[in-house]
Amino acid sequence: MGRKTCLFLIVGVFLAYYIQTPVPENIEERWTLVYMNIFMKTVTNLAGFVEVLGLSHVSDTIQFFLSLHEVPPTSDENVTVTETTFNNIPVRVYVPKRKSETLRRGLFYIHGGGWCLGSAAMYFTDFLSRRTADRLDTVVISTNYRLAPKYHFPIQFEDVYNSLKWFLHQDVLEKYGVNPERIGVSGDSAGGNLAAAVTQQLLHDPNVKIKPKIQSLLFPALQSIDMDLPSYRENEYFPGLPKSFTVRLWSEYFTTDRSLEKAMLSKQHVPAESSHLFRFVNWSSLLPEKFKKGHIYHSPTFGGSELARKYPGFLDMRAAPLLAEDSMLHGLPMTYIMTSQYDVLRDDGLMYVTRLRNAGVQVTLNHVEDGFHGAIFLYQSKIGERLENQYLSWLDENL
Repeated sequence: MGRKTCLFLIVGVFLAYYIQTPVPENIEERWTLVYMNIFMKTVTNLAGFVEVLGLSHVSDTIQFFLSLHEVPPTSDENVTVTETTFNNIPVRVYVPKRKSETLRRGLFYIHGGGWCLGSAAMYFTDFLSRRTADRLDTVVISTNYRLAPKYHFPIQFEDVYNSLKWFLHQDVLEKYGVNPERIGVSGDSAGGNLAAAVTQQLLHDPNVKIKPKIQSLLFPALQSIDMDLPSYRENEYFPGLPKSFTVRLWSEYFTTDRSLEKAMLSKQHVPAESSHLFRFVNWSSLLPEKFKKGHIYHSPTFGGSELARKYPGFLDMRAAPLLAEDSMLHGLPMTYIMTSQYDVLRDDGLMYVTRLRNAGVQVTLNHVEDGFHGAIFLYQSKIGERLENQYLSWLDENL
């Protein structure tokens, strides 16, 4: 009897750990979030265990499980789907089948995954791309890029930038029937980071004559020098993208050296000589009042210079678009930013909205009060359908 009771307690604790997920009252379809959290916990815990055994890096294991959800480039009755390369970077191309009397709009899409995970072939990325192509009668280019831990910054940025520049060649646009004056750049999460970064770079690249008309950033990650924002404090353990996993992904973008991750968690990774950068991410002045919610702003703490010398990427605006000087923001295209209340990355997006508006950029903020990271990809849920419709409606009106 004692053994059965003990076993029952162990199983109960185990099930409680996986199933018990605190969900705010304003989130509909609670079980959708619970199921997502169970999947994420299972995969990340298994990947962590495999890493402890020395068998595989945590990101490689997670990517293996995610790859099981990839889909082939299958055309349907509405959209032709093919794969090719742009400047040696693999891309997936979505072209509407219905005839068009005029040149079509074009959207260059960048998948998320913390610079370590995902691909254009993931079923939810593929689904959003083909829906965009069909509903908006738009040519969609969904790009891949090399991933950490095998490749680190600036490889991901350079892959995306080179792929985008290839797409913007006049002859490539003509091949796909794309109007050079109606091109957008879009991405989610780490893809939103890359979308913001390449759009900044394009604006000041004299060799690229065709510039995007719009950029759309879905719950983007935009900086890693201050991860003590109100959104990180409030959502530190929220399902899907907890703070610890976010910090791990950020550090892996630059190195597999775990000392950077530890320094990021303890706010000791930025050297004193880079203190000027904190003015670009000072949430006490950049966040709207309702998002401060009585949080107290703490002055930055500084670490030594060694990590910044070894891994300077985390101080580079190509990796952290929020660190761009104001002069780099003037002239950026019309921008759409989606943020979610229950997302550690919420305040990155909100601060970028403020900085862009201060620079004279026209910005539409879609803040989702009942949203969480990645909710737009929950296609068979009410919130997923609502966010997709909001995103595609904005693109339809402005691209």
